[in-house]
Amino acid sequence: MDRFRMIFQYFQSNSESVMNGICGLLALASVKMYTSFDFSCPCLPQYNMAYGLGIMFVPPIILFLCGLILNRQSLVMLEEWRRPPGHRKKDLAVIRYLCSSIMQRAMVAPVVWFIVTLLDGKCLICAFSGSMDPQKFVGFANVSTVQAQQLLAKVPCKDDELMRNNTSHKAVTRYLRCWSQALGWSILLILIIAAFLARWLRPCFNQATLLQARHWSNYIDIEQKIFEETCCEHSRLFAHKCILHFFESMRQEIKLHSFILPREGEGAEGGEDLLRGITDQDQVNKLLKTWYYEKPPLDVSQAHQR
Repeated sequence: MDRFRMIFQYFQSNSESVMNGICGLLALASVKMYTSFDFSCPCLPQYNMAYGLGIMFVPPIILFLCGLILNRQSLVMLEEWRRPPGHRKKDLAVIRYLCSSIMQRAMVAPVVWFIVTLLDGKCLICAFSGSMDPQKFVGFANVSTVQAQQLLAKVPCKDDELMRNNTSHKAVTRYLRCWSQALGWSILLILIIAAFLARWLRPCFNQATLLQARHWSNYIDIEQKIFEETCCEHSRLFAHKCILHFFESMRQEIKLHSFILPREGEGAEGGEDLLRGITDQDQVNKLLKTWYYEKPPLDVSQAHQR
């Protein structure tokens, strides 16, 4: 149990590292999902584009939403953005920093999926084979427009009987795959250049503002964790007190059944201090309401003065 507790505490204290690991796992999962996915283009003019573009864009949206759900800081940012100001003013720079950090991590897996699909080329071939100009390819020159559209829609299905005897099947496939791979490598190059510039140009901007935003974003996350832990501890002590009070009130009935009650005050040492004088449900509700609507200012000197 101690080992699991240490691992759990490590995850709580290193949420940023954990989120980086989760984003990496989502990116690897997206590649594994695509490689194991049985891509079957319908090869019908009215469905090819919907199917191809759906495979390209729907899974990235799902992966993006999964990245937002798994990121604990998403809830922290929303709570900080929506909370009443109370005695503590809101810092928009901290909210922007949290939002930027969340979006960057959530976009890793969708971008990996999108680039992998472009480099593979099957989705683009399925989606746009029916949109090609048949006059550019010799095999479609001597057929009507309707027949040409039907033949072009059959290009992704190389085992189809109509495509076996068509000489332009490979030409259309190579043409669209080249465009798909060129687009994929171009997007990858742009992202790498953008990351390079963002990393190397960051020292040129105000580092003090960045450090402040990073510090207070970490503070908000840690404060929320400590508050939840304190609430859990208080709930445990409060439940313990309520149960002891219940058994104390049932003393006469319990004596009739020969049960032994603990002595008064036994096991309760230190409980009153941890309860901080909060002994009923209304006080607990008032405390939680005060915490939400009137968070104390970030000034520990006031506590020392008290």
